[in-house]
Amino acid sequence: MNNILIIALGFLAQILFFLRTIAQWFKSEKEGEVISPIIFWQISLVASILMLTYGILRNDFAIVVGQFLVYTIYIRNLQLKNAWRKMHLLSRILAVIVPIAFLFWLIYSGNYSSILQNKEVSRFWMIWGTLAQLIFISRFFYQWIYSEKEKESLLPVGFWVISTLGSLMIFTYSIARLDPVLFAAHSFGIFVYLRNILLHFGKGGLFAKFSNKPGMNKLISKVSDKIK
Repeated sequence: MNNILIIALGFLAQILFFLRTIAQWFKSEKEGEVISPIIFWQISLVASILMLTYGILRNDFAIVVGQFLVYTIYIRNLQLKNAWRKMHLLSRILAVIVPIAFLFWLIYSGNYSSILQNKEVSRFWMIWGTLAQLIFISRFFYQWIYSEKEKESLLPVGFWVISTLGSLMIFTYSIARLDPVLFAAHSFGIFVYLRNILLHFGKGGLFAKFSNKPGMNKLISKVSDKIK
C-alpha cells in the first residue's frame, strides 16, 4: 500500500483517539471531576482497529502488541457501563471478529515475521518502543482492575500518571522512528493527562472561569450534555 495512504490511516486512527480524549476532557472540565463517558470507549474500539491495521502495515511490533493487548478492556468498560448490549448487533460482531481475524491472518500468513524483523527499526528502539507501549497500555489494565473492584467504569488518578509516563516514552520513540502519527498524538495527549491529574487533586475545571458569562456557560453545558 502507498506509504501516504498508510500514514493517512494512522492519522485517522489518532484523530479518533484525539476525539475520545477531547470528549472525556471536555466533560471532566465541565463537571470539575474526572468522568468516564461511554463515547470514550466506543470511539476507542473503532480507533484501535484502525491503529492495529496501521501498525501491521508499518511493520511496527510495538503498535501491534499494544493494540491487541488493550482491545478487550475497551469492550469490558462498555459492559461495566451497561452500554455494550445497547450497541447494534452487527457492530458488536465486527468488534469481536475483526481483531481475531487480524491475529489469525498474521499467524497463518507468516507476516508476523516481517513485523519482528523490521530492518528500519534498531533492536534498541524496538525494545524501547515495545516497553513504552506496554507501559502506556498497562494504564488500561490498572483501570480495568480498579473498575472491577468498584463495580463501575472509572478513570482513577493512577491511570493518568501511567498515561503521562508511557506517552513521554512513546513521544521519544516517535522521534527516533520518524513517525508523524505518534508524534502528533502524544504531543497533545500529555497536556490532557496532566489536566486530569490536576482535576483528581481538586483543581477546578477550566470552564469554571466562564461561570460569569451566561452565553459561553450555556454553550459549554449544551455540548457537555451531548457527551454520554
